[in-house]
Amino acid sequence: MTQDESAATNEPHEDDALERKIRDQPDIAPGAWVKRIVLAIVLLVVAYVGFRVSAAFFPRWWAHRVGDQVGDSLTKGTLWGLFYGFVFTFVPLLLLFQIRRRFFSWTWRIVVVVVALLLAAPNWLTLSVVAGNSKAAHAGERIFDVEAPGFRAGTLSGVIAGAVLALVITGTSMRMKHRKNEVKRLRGERDELKRAQADHTRDDESS
Repeated sequence: MTQDESAATNEPHEDDALERKIRDQPDIAPGAWVKRIVLAIVLLVVAYVGFRVSAAFFPRWWAHRVGDQVGDSLTKGTLWGLFYGFVFTFVPLLLLFQIRRRFFSWTWRIVVVVVALLLAAPNWLTLSVVAGNSKAAHAGERIFDVEAPGFRAGTLSGVIAGAVLALVITGTSMRMKHRKNEVKRLRGERDELKRAQADHTRDDESS
């Protein structure tokens, strides 16, 4: 065998050995959990920044919008507060209570929860003014005091009324559904009993 033939024969073996060494090296790519942790950290940072920006802007903005609607009137402030508090509590809660439906998948239940939270946005904005501790929240409270008297009390009353009515309607609906299922079950038992009696009568006649 010549030197060239020997080198040609050894090269594939060397290549195979090199490939095996490469395959045997530990995988240094980040695992799934590392990627999830990084993604969670990024989402938390984005959420925090969004919260800070929102806390610095929305309370003052919302207070001005409400002040423009109310126009320093106690009556209008109370009525607008009742409207916002009732509608944007009653509708979101009715929607939220639908997640108990069995035909909803978990994906759709999450969608329903998100939509319900978004529908309650006016009440969240009012809460950001009342319960917030930022400069924008304090400015919003002063705007409420001067330009929208009665709005906060009206909103609270509307929220309570909307929540109570939504709970009553949902509870009544669940009770009626339970009654309907109970009646259906009793009718099924009655029909089964009638069929059994008819079969027994036929057996007696044939004997």
